[in-house]
Amino acid sequence: LIEINKLAKEEMNPELKMKIVKDIAKPYTALLTYYECAIDEVETKLNILNKEYSLNTEQNPIDSIKSRVKSIESIVEKAYRKNIPFTIDAIEKNIRDIAGVRVICNFPEDVYKIKDGLLLQDDITLIEEKDYIKNPKPNGYRSLHLIIQTPIFLSTGKRLMTVEIQIRTIAQNCWAALEHQLRYKKNINEKKSISLALKLLAEESAGIDIKMEMLKKRIYKDNILTDKKN
Repeated sequence: LIEINKLAKEEMNPELKMKIVKDIAKPYTALLTYYECAIDEVETKLNILNKEYSLNTEQNPIDSIKSRVKSIESIVEKAYRKNIPFTIDAIEKNIRDIAGVRVICNFPEDVYKIKDGLLLQDDITLIEEKDYIKNPKPNGYRSLHLIIQTPIFLSTGKRLMTVEIQIRTIAQNCWAALEHQLRYKKNINEKKSISLALKLLAEESAGIDIKMEMLKKRIYKDNILTDKKN
């Protein structure tokens, strides 16, 4: 992309310039396509798990799935910031969140149910796990982060791709989305008191998760007992 930026400042035939830009960017465009394919693989696995679990419990553990692939601009910015050479090999090895999947679950136990079901699959390799639910960040952030490898199958053969998966509850996701907006708001007064308030809200949100899960267990327990009587 350094070459592309230099090229953009030069005066030449627009069609020729576009062709050169495409040729330079082609390997990186292909790489992003491979990451999109990896996301497709992971989403398929998650959707299958969601359907399977609903057969046994009549309740889907997954509320929604969101995904994204980092833009080339974001990759370049992170590579510069972390002093990573801008080569295909270096990017794949050192930037592990290019492909991101966020799984929103209904209850805390669903988070671990989905994690366990996913990691049991023999073509999924766990690279790293960070559990910010059991060990929240200092600001109150809660989520389960997994870095995994999954294969995609191309015409030239199998290729292993790295994907970051974040699994969290609806309540955790709501808090994280609002905290993200407030964190990037400029010219905030009383930052310390606001940070403390956000942390307290995160704890209240976690309390709601626990109470809702307990209520769910009561409801399903009552349903099971009713079914047995009938």
